[in-house]
Amino acid sequence: MLFLYNLILLFASQVVQLLALFNPKMKLFVDGRKGVFERIREKINPTDKTIWFHAASLGEYEQGLPVIEQIKIKYPEHKIVVTFFSPSGYEVRKNNTVADLTIYLPLDTKHNAQLFVELVHPEMVFFIKYEFWPNYLNELKKRTIKTYLISGIFRENQAFFKGYGGFYRNALNTFDYFFVQNENSKKLLQSIGFTNVKISGDTRFDRVVSILERDNFLDFIELFKDQKTTIVIGSSWPKDESLLVSYINSASADLKFIIAPHNIHKAEIDNLQTLITKKTILFSEKENQNLNEFQVFIIDTIGILTKIYSYADIAYVGGGFGNPGVHNILEPATFGVPIVIGPNYSHFAEATALVHQGGCVSISNQKELNEALDNLISNEDIRHEKGHICETFVQMNKGATVTILKNI
Repeated sequence: MLFLYNLILLFASQVVQLLALFNPKMKLFVDGRKGVFERIREKINPTDKTIWFHAASLGEYEQGLPVIEQIKIKYPEHKIVVTFFSPSGYEVRKNNTVADLTIYLPLDTKHNAQLFVELVHPEMVFFIKYEFWPNYLNELKKRTIKTYLISGIFRENQAFFKGYGGFYRNALNTFDYFFVQNENSKKLLQSIGFTNVKISGDTRFDRVVSILERDNFLDFIELFKDQKTTIVIGSSWPKDESLLVSYINSASADLKFIIAPHNIHKAEIDNLQTLITKKTILFSEKENQNLNEFQVFIIDTIGILTKIYSYADIAYVGGGFGNPGVHNILEPATFGVPIVIGPNYSHFAEATALVHQGGCVSISNQKELNEALDNLISNEDIRHEKGHICETFVQMNKGATVTILKNI
C-alpha cells in the first residue's frame, strides 16, 4: 500500500507541475517549495535544538498559535520550525515572528521526509488538527521523535474507521499522544485501539481570547464608523455578497457596512464595488478621504479583519453557502458580537453550538437575511443578548493550551 501511495504521489507531483503553468495558486505551491532544503541548512545548524509544528493552512496555524507561543516560552533555547502545506496559509503568515523558520512542507516522498527530518532534527513534533503524511510519520517513528496531534478532530466517515483503512490506521501509530477537541473523536480513536488520547478542547478558543488582550484600535475604522451601527461582513464569497448587496442597497443611511471579502483580487473587488449603489470607499483608496462620509468600506487587503470585528455591532461571517462551509465565527464571538451565517455550518462544532444556543443566526435566502439583520438592528436588547451568548461561549471553552502543556 505504501508503494502504491508513493506511486500516486509521484504522479500527482507531475500533474501539479503542469497545473502550475496555468494556475497562480498552484504556481505558488510549486515555486514555494523550491530551495526549501537550502533554507533549512541556512537557518538550522546540526547542533541546534528544534521543535517542529505543521499546519495545513492559515486556519490550522491560527489554531495552533497559542501552543506555539507557550512552547516558545517553555523551551526558549529551541528553534521553532513551522511548515505549511497550502499557499493560502504560508503566503499570509510567512513573515510571522513566533517561528525561527517558516517554510512550505516538501511533498511527502520518502526522500523528502528523510532529508527534512534529518536537517530539522526536531525533539518534538506537533501536527495541528489533521494532515497525516505517511512518509513523514514513518520517518519520525523510525527516529523515535515525540509526535503529538493537537486540536485533533475525527469523524466516522474518515478512512481510519473503515474496513479498508489499515494503511491509514498504521500512520496513527506514530503519535505519542492525541489531544482531541471532543468526546466523539476520543471514542472513535478508542474504537480502533488507541488509548493515548485526551480531550483537551479546541485551542482556537485560547487564540481568540488572547485577541482581547492586544490593541485592536484602527483609526480609519473609528473615523468611518462615526458612532453609527456597523455591520462587519467578514470572509464573504459571491453567494454571500449577492444577498448582502441587495440588503445594503436598500438600507437606511444610518447604517454602516464594512466588507472584507475572502478573495481580494482586483476584478472581484471592482465588481463588488460596482454592484453597490451606496457611497463606497476601498481600503486601498482611503488616504486623504473623509471616511465618515462613506456608508460602505471594502477592505481590499488582508490581516486586519480580526481587529475590525472589534468595531462590529453585528457580524456576518461568509462561507456558509459553500463547501465545507462557514469561516471562523470565533473572532467576532470573542468580542461579544451577534453573528449571522449561511446554512452550511454542520462541520463546525462551534457554529453548531452557537446556532443552538441562539448567539448565531443561520439564514438560507434573502428573506431570512433581511429578517435577521432587521431584527438585530432594530432591537438593541436582542443584539446584546445574542452578543453575550457568543462572548460567554468563547470564555467557557478556553483552556485547551494549558491542558496540552501539562500533559506533554
